[in-house]
Amino acid sequence: MSSEAPEPDAPASTEDERVSAKLFGEWDVDGIEYSDPSTRRYITVTPIAHTMGRHSEKQFKKSEISIVERLINRLMQTDENTGKKQKATSIVQDAFELVHERTEENPVQVLVTAVENAGPREETVRLKYGGISVPKAVDVAPQRRVDQALKFIAQGTYSGSFKTTTPAAEALANQLVGAANYDLQAYPVSQKEEQERVAAAAR
Repeated sequence: MSSEAPEPDAPASTEDERVSAKLFGEWDVDGIEYSDPSTRRYITVTPIAHTMGRHSEKQFKKSEISIVERLINRLMQTDENTGKKQKATSIVQDAFELVHERTEENPVQVLVTAVENAGPREETVRLKYGGISVPKAVDVAPQRRVDQALKFIAQGTYSGSFKTTTPAAEALANQLVGAANYDLQAYPVSQKEEQERVAAAAR
């Protein structure tokens, strides 16, 4: 009589690994393409959308968590959604469904492209010379570009759904598709262009 334990069912194990490697159990996170090499290391894509704040006390650790979770956290930074992560996650999940219906593309790829397109490359700071405040154009660090892009997307979602009949998920989908297509009418792209225009005038 053999004492060896039976081998596990390989197909079931493979299926479990395949399902667990998908965001929200539906979207693949492999094969994501990056067009901007400067921000690539700061746009992390993982199938995990909730790390329970493990990065919160470590400086710059936020760049190691999923860009999807960072978007969810940004959407929570309003009076109505403060602390409601499950609600914000549902909004993102529904928005991804709408993005896929409109573009027939992986919504994770659309988000990455939108963040790359919405991140400003220049901004303005104020320097004081003898008591006089003078605007000065400076380059934006890649990590801050990602932060600014997420901020613009969240602000556009809020302004597009607050006190309107447009659901938040639809407003977010509009911002993601518009930014991914570099639509100048989209709030994230218009804010980026405005910030770079002001910086160009301050050179």
